[in-house]
Amino acid sequence: QVQLVESGGGSVQAGGSLRLSCAASGRTFGSIDMAWFRQAPGKEREFVAAESWDGIEAYDTDSQKGRFAISRDHAKNMVYVQMNTLRPDDTAVYFCAARIRPFNRPYADYKNPRAYDYWGQGTQVTVSS
Repeated sequence: QVQLVESGGGSVQAGGSLRLSCAASGRTFGSIDMAWFRQAPGKEREFVAAESWDGIEAYDTDSQKGRFAISRDHAKNMVYVQMNTLRPDDTAVYFCAARIRPFNRPYADYKNPRAYDYWGQGTQVTVSS
């Protein structure tokens, strides 16, 4: 079992920055892929960024790549997403997610929320124009 707790959300003006944090506890952190998703009101949960247990990073779109950066601190069992140049359409609840992937399984399907077994409670990000 993996427990996840997000923090760092808030309200910012367009062009501002936020850094979201996710604290993981429970199972050993080493073989766990981590990801960030977001969900705006009335919309489906969508992929934001991910990092595999062995350091492969992935982002959803060109608009996020370059604005968002995911990072992990294995010693502290933390994962972060730095979000810069925020826009009103980035407003959503942001969720941290995790899955346990065997070492011999390739890193795939990381954009699919159904591929993750563990979720945090979410943190609200509101960007005003």
